[in-house]
Amino acid sequence: MDIFEYAMQMEKDGEAYYRQLAEQTNNNGLKTVFSMLADEVVKQMKTQSPQMEQTQVLTNAKNIFVQMKESDDTFDFDARQVELYKKAQDIEKKSQDFYSEKASEVTQEDQKETFQQLAAEEEKHYLLLDNIIQFVSRPDTWLENAEFHHLEPY
Repeated sequence: MDIFEYAMQMEKDGEAYYRQLAEQTNNNGLKTVFSMLADEVVKQMKTQSPQMEQTQVLTNAKNIFVQMKESDDTFDFDARQVELYKKAQDIEKKSQDFYSEKASEVTQEDQKETFQQLAAEEEKHYLLLDNIIQFVSRPDTWLENAEFHHLEPY
């Protein structure tokens, strides 16, 4: 299996995991975020050109968190959910490391650039998951900050 096939399999596994997380949460906002991440993975898999289009995953997630703050939904999460989100975060970190490593190994500039862009996308996903983990671990203090300084600009 070549590195592109391996990367494609990693992305397919990531999509399936995000769809599973979306099904398991009872919070509509998080369900939307996980579905958005799964769709983002599918979009990455379909991108054939070396120039990947920049995603809006963090901006869209910010909007969803604002909507969640304004809604009357209650937030009730158990420790098991947090562990699932941490597992997803670990997967994103491993994917980012994999793509960064492959970017340094390939010699063709377009392949190098593709791997670097994939690594950057995985970093965005990692940051988003970090914010979800903080949110479900301490929703009251996380939502108090209307500026959402947690989400890094990109």
